[in-house]
Amino acid sequence: MKTSSLAIRRAAPDDAGAVADVHDSAWRTAYRGILPGTELERMIARRGPNWWERAIRRRVPVMLLEHGREVAGYVTYGQSRARALPFRGEIYEIYLRPEYQGLGFGRALFASAKQELAAQGRRSVVVWALADNEPAVRFYTSLGGRAVGRSMDRIGESILPKLAFGWAPARG
Repeated sequence: MKTSSLAIRRAAPDDAGAVADVHDSAWRTAYRGILPGTELERMIARRGPNWWERAIRRRVPVMLLEHGREVAGYVTYGQSRARALPFRGEIYEIYLRPEYQGLGFGRALFASAKQELAAQGRRSVVVWALADNEPAVRFYTSLGGRAVGRSMDRIGESILPKLAFGWAPARG
C-alpha cells in the first residue's frame, strides 16, 4: 500500500491558486442549498487566486494542509472580531476539499491554528458557523466547542442565523 505524507505549513503567494480551488470546491459543497445560488457564485468568484495572493502577501495567517503534493485544505485565523465575546483568538475559516472531509484532516488544521493562536497569547478561541451548516455545527461540537453566541448574517436578500462556538483556555 502506498502512503503519502500529511503536512501543515504557512501559505506562500504561489499557493494562491490552490487555496482558491479549495475554497471553490468546499464552499460549493458546504453552502449549496443554504446560500442563494447567485450569491454563492458571487462569493466564490470574489475569492479567486488574485484575492488569495493579496491576502497572503498582506500576511493574513493562512495555513495549508497538504496530502501528498495536493493542497487538501486551509485555515485562516487571528484576533477575535467578536468584541462582545470573551475570546481573544478566532478561527475565521477552515475548509477542506470534499474528498478529504471526514478523515481527521479538519481536526489537524483546527489544532494547528489553535496552537498558533496560543503562541500569540490568544488561548481562548471562537469560531462562527451558519446554523444551517449542520456538518460544521457537528464538527465544532465534536471538537468540544460550546455554543457561546448567536448572530445573523445578511447574504444578498437572505438573513441567515449563525452560531459562535468557543473554547476557553485549558485549565492546568
